[in-house]
Amino acid sequence: MHKRIMITGAGSGLGREIALRWAREGWRLALADISEAGLRQTLEMVRAAGGDGFVQRCDVRDYSQLTALAQACEEHFDGIDVIVNNAGVASGGFFAELSLEDWDWQISVNLMGVVKGCKAFLPLLERSKGRIVNIASMAALMQGPGMSNYNVAKAGVLALSESLLVELRQLEVGVHVVCPSFFQTNLLDSFRGPDPAMKAQVGKLLEGSPISASDIAECIYHQVADGQFLILPHEAGRQAWALKCQAPERLYDEMADMAVKMRAKARTR
Repeated sequence: MHKRIMITGAGSGLGREIALRWAREGWRLALADISEAGLRQTLEMVRAAGGDGFVQRCDVRDYSQLTALAQACEEHFDGIDVIVNNAGVASGGFFAELSLEDWDWQISVNLMGVVKGCKAFLPLLERSKGRIVNIASMAALMQGPGMSNYNVAKAGVLALSESLLVELRQLEVGVHVVCPSFFQTNLLDSFRGPDPAMKAQVGKLLEGSPISASDIAECIYHQVADGQFLILPHEAGRQAWALKCQAPERLYDEMADMAVKMRAKARTR
């Protein structure tokens, strides 16, 4: 294996930790993000960890920038073996308050950014018999209240990944989808929503998580190597998914109770 990987959203957070985990194995990395300063810092850390590569600014909403990134991988690495569609943004708010602009923004980054990443890199992956790693969320499986546009975008990533899993098997292109629960990250930096109280509630969930972005990157590394399609890094997430499979109505009742509490908390602020 040539050990060449491309990661979007690599300038910080989970994308950076994924880059560092693969760098420790000596991979060459194509690092993409909208933050050029973040990319430069990640590349320095990658080199210190034993990897190397290049950086390129890329907004995943723009397909031409993703095809240019694929071309850069061809020029620098003569191809690619793994792509990680990680770039994403956070949002929240009850459906009645979310604007259509909130929906467009969320879908354009968190869903269509992944679609476009897969589309731009598929020719290279077909040649290398490579792998696609799409970063979704437990929101793709659980659909918690107060984040419908985020839920729908991430569920779309899961559905896309399932579609590609079956379509690309004959072409020997592997597909994986990662559904982490809340974890310690800087995702709130990108948060957009109509209710500031919602951002505060999400912040508490992020801060209170027992698992870090580094832990998730470690999990992803090993489960991709093992060929696992659906990667659920959190034990609590695995338990919640099992509950939904066995007793979905019970889970919906719990989510509805959570929505009542969230609204009550918002009204007291």
